[in-house]
Amino acid sequence: PGRWQALAMAASILFVFVVELLNSAVEAIADAVTVDHHPLVGRAKDLGSAAVMVSLLTAAGVWAVALWP
Repeated sequence: PGRWQALAMAASILFVFVVELLNSAVEAIADAVTVDHHPLVGRAKDLGSAAVMVSLLTAAGVWAVALWP
C-alpha cells in the first residue's frame, strides 16, 4: 500500500485500541458503582461492546479498501 493507505490502516488499528480502552473504562466505572444487576449498567456495557464491534468492522473495511488490488 501507499503512504496514505498505510497511515489509514495504522490509524484504524489505533482507533480500535482507543475504543476498547473507553469500553474498559465504562465497564470499570459500572462495576465500581454497583455490583448488583441493573438494567442501565447492563445497557451501558452492551453499548460499549457494540462500539468496539463497530470500530473493528470499520478497521476491517479500511484494510479491505487499502489492500484491494
